[in-house]
Amino acid sequence: MVAECEKMGRVPRSSNIELYRIIWMFMIVAHHFVVNSGLTLANGPMLLNPGDGNTIFLWLYGMWGKTGINAFLLITGYFMCKSRITLKKFLKLMLWIYTYKIIIFGVFLFMGYESITLKRIIKLIMPVWGFNSNFTSCFMGFWLTIPFWNVLIHNMTKKQHQLLLALLLFFYTVLGSIPKFYIAFNYITWFGIIYLIASYIRYYPSEYFEKKFLWGMVSLGSIIIAGASAIGMHFVFGRGETFFVSDCNKIFAVIVAVSTFLWFKNINLSYSKVINIIGGSTFGVFLIHANSDAMRQWLWKDVIDCVGHYGLPLPQLIGFSVGVVLLIFFLCTIIDIIRIKLLEEPFFKYFDTKLHN
Repeated sequence: MVAECEKMGRVPRSSNIELYRIIWMFMIVAHHFVVNSGLTLANGPMLLNPGDGNTIFLWLYGMWGKTGINAFLLITGYFMCKSRITLKKFLKLMLWIYTYKIIIFGVFLFMGYESITLKRIIKLIMPVWGFNSNFTSCFMGFWLTIPFWNVLIHNMTKKQHQLLLALLLFFYTVLGSIPKFYIAFNYITWFGIIYLIASYIRYYPSEYFEKKFLWGMVSLGSIIIAGASAIGMHFVFGRGETFFVSDCNKIFAVIVAVSTFLWFKNINLSYSKVINIIGGSTFGVFLIHANSDAMRQWLWKDVIDCVGHYGLPLPQLIGFSVGVVLLIFFLCTIIDIIRIKLLEEPFFKYFDTKLHN
């Protein structure tokens, strides 16, 4: 496969980065297992049983969703800062998003979870619906700004890049990690800051960026401290409190994402076709399982019934939670691979031979 890619002028994706992508998508699905299922509602079992071992496990298990978003943007920034937006890449992204928007809406309409209203049809047609906290909409908006970020990055000196990054991280992360210090931003803005971090790593290689053991230890230490902070604040406040990873700009959401990225970047992992195929469908996993409110109701509340399984003995709950997330990840990956084979590959084969020439 590597040789075939080289003959075609394509550089195969690094399997270590694809493994990093897979792990963080698993953690995003685990995050949704906890926060989209009713477990964390005011009348949900986790807040009604704050000292229970099941509650503590679920907070720790589901606290990494925003960190995972940072991880995905680091990958985007690291590779796109020396690449460019093309019509084919844009069409691929739009086809990916609209395929699942339309098909999943149709399925849930048939099942009675959706209804045809003017507002719902408009939301279905529109590529985005607001730029607030919806990852897909904000990612699309940010993606279109990448050429302009690249102009900025290409024309800054290393010192200017450092100063700009330091200033923005001070505003959004240092100050933003102080309780009661309010920071207002949307994800398009924040994605630009993560893009600056990733592009700095790519443009200005350093011997410190290459120290695998160092970044492995920083990753492990920051994960432990973040988990300990969540447990400590949980007992102090008597409720779930994952403040230091609660949003993308929080200090441990940044440190854990960046340190694990540098760790995985330096792992010597040989090319794996399986890892690369799975990694190539991780965005599809996100688009499927986090598609809509109807999907969240059907998946987490009606089918999985996360709330109903809260009372399992802790070992069984751990096995159930991990098993469910693995199953969802696997099924969504299979669906996306089928989409690629049946729709994406034929479309772009026609695009390359007929439309693009």
